[in-house]
Amino acid sequence: MIYLRSVFLFWIFTLIWVNELNAQGGSLSTENKKAIKLFYSAIERYQVKNTEEALSDLKKAITADPLFTEAFILQGDIYNDDRQFEKAIESYQTAINTNKPFSPALFSIIATIQLNLGRYTDAQFNFQRFLESGYIPENKKQQAEQGLKVCAFAINNIAHPVPFLPVNLGDSINSPYDDYVNILTADEELLYFTRKNPSSAKSEDKRQDYEEDFYVSHRIDSTWSEAIPLGPPVNTNGNEGALTISPDGNFLFFAACDRPDGYGSCDIYWAKRIGDHWTVPQNMGPRINSPQWDSQPSFSSDGKTLYFASKRPGGKGSSDIWNSQLQPDGQWSEPVNLGDSINTKAEEMAPFIHPDDQTLYFSSKGHLGMGGLDLFFSRKIGIGTWGQPVNMGFPINTQANEISIIVNAKGNMAYISSDLPGGKGGQDIYKFPLYKEAQPVATSYLKGIVFDQETKKRMAARFELIDLETSQTVVESVSDPLSGEFLLLLPSEKNYALNVSREGYLFFSENFSLRGTNSSIHPLLRNIPLKPIKIGESVVLKNIFFDTDKFVLKDESTGELRKLIDYLQKNPKLKIEISGHTDNQGTEEYNVVLSQNRAKSVYDFLIQNGIEESRLSYKGYGFTHPVDTNSTDQGRANNRRTEFKILEN
Repeated sequence: MIYLRSVFLFWIFTLIWVNELNAQGGSLSTENKKAIKLFYSAIERYQVKNTEEALSDLKKAITADPLFTEAFILQGDIYNDDRQFEKAIESYQTAINTNKPFSPALFSIIATIQLNLGRYTDAQFNFQRFLESGYIPENKKQQAEQGLKVCAFAINNIAHPVPFLPVNLGDSINSPYDDYVNILTADEELLYFTRKNPSSAKSEDKRQDYEEDFYVSHRIDSTWSEAIPLGPPVNTNGNEGALTISPDGNFLFFAACDRPDGYGSCDIYWAKRIGDHWTVPQNMGPRINSPQWDSQPSFSSDGKTLYFASKRPGGKGSSDIWNSQLQPDGQWSEPVNLGDSINTKAEEMAPFIHPDDQTLYFSSKGHLGMGGLDLFFSRKIGIGTWGQPVNMGFPINTQANEISIIVNAKGNMAYISSDLPGGKGGQDIYKFPLYKEAQPVATSYLKGIVFDQETKKRMAARFELIDLETSQTVVESVSDPLSGEFLLLLPSEKNYALNVSREGYLFFSENFSLRGTNSSIHPLLRNIPLKPIKIGESVVLKNIFFDTDKFVLKDESTGELRKLIDYLQKNPKLKIEISGHTDNQGTEEYNVVLSQNRAKSVYDFLIQNGIEESRLSYKGYGFTHPVDTNSTDQGRANNRRTEFKILEN
């Protein structure tokens, strides 16, 4: 909402009126001495914030002279500052109706209040009256013209609403106080949010009457558990807000203000999860945090990009959206402004980058909307380039401030905080089905546990998710060192290779397709056993690909082969045999030759890329070592494989 104080202690417009009236040889619009005395008494009382007494004096002044224009205007100012907007409009309009000299700015003031109230047709009328009132300063003219654009936009959007069916998340999440949604995990089992509780006694001066802390709720079947505080060391006696969690759930980022180790008014901090606990939060440092306000972080699904809002120098307006890249050495790059397509001369805030890494949701006052902060989305159209933001429409956006939105990994459900009628109190958290045009690319996830195949002990292991088309690593993560749990986000319409590794173990290889008819938003649940390095143990290289009846390596094999090279370089004592295997289609002789040639293709690639020939051998086994039935398509596919076996360690 746009708040406009028409007069600060009345004097701004008094000067205008006095100048206008003096030019006409006049003074105040009344000669009634009692009314004038009461009028100046009201000004004095209002200066010391005695609002009720000031209004009482003005009512008496108006009784003394019902056509006292300045008294009605000051009355409107007081009502406006006191957020009694309908009374303010009535007072200003009465001032105009006295038909005595007044500032034409009253039309603009009334229009702005009506805009804040969502009375767009009335606001449109009064903005137009202001523009037609004669000479006005250029900046005021531009503001009124922008107001007309907002009114026209809002009227059209109200006539063409988007689907919006919000459902309150209930008593287990929402309290009598303000609850602000922060982040939902990819598996939709954990919801994190900020609650604005009444303050406990933090200090003797008790400078604020609220305390913001993080809460978390677990989904059990389709029901949310009673939310509990995230607790120390993340929650403190100070205020914490705007939390986001890395896609794998291992890191959280949040904003905190006025801390001793801060660089500005608000800074961004991080903490790491170990088992069920979080480490002591650390300030992200002077590259991310500036001497100004830095807040509202959002972390990308590849684990490499942090988006946030900042008022640092070099931006486009009041607050802008920036991002920073995680470097190979663990440092963060110098933040980059998202540019003119996203940021404006006004405020842009609350970025949320969806797990598809292609759709950015944010709030803005600068892009055309319904009047205050509106919610928008933008699609990535290139490296570092974003498309024109799209307003999410009415009634998701209203004349009030819509500050933030998050969207689940599937892309079909959105969550907002709002003070909609019928809530539990203050801002409540709601969910609603997101209409198709505003949906991101659906993403799924891979979830499970890593363990030692022999001892069954759960453990940490490194995950790399590779785009088979580009051979680029799109996600890197580490399973929890205590629970062995992992969670990887998987944008749809891609083919992936998965590599899981840990020192002292054979790596694990897998592939899966989320493209075309295999595209699915259903989660993949898979526990991953790792084999200790031992002579005779083998690994199926599931991401080595050949065309049917061919032995030339396909380009999609490159990522897996690079991982094998890296593995051999890290384990320089290993000697391995590359083996090729086929199904039982065709003659035994044909399949032995085909499997031999395929194994040799891998052998040659390794040698050409720096692996000593003395560490390698290869052999084709044809269909003599099946691992599955040859009676089904899937069984035959499993039998067509490339492996490596440990010969020496």
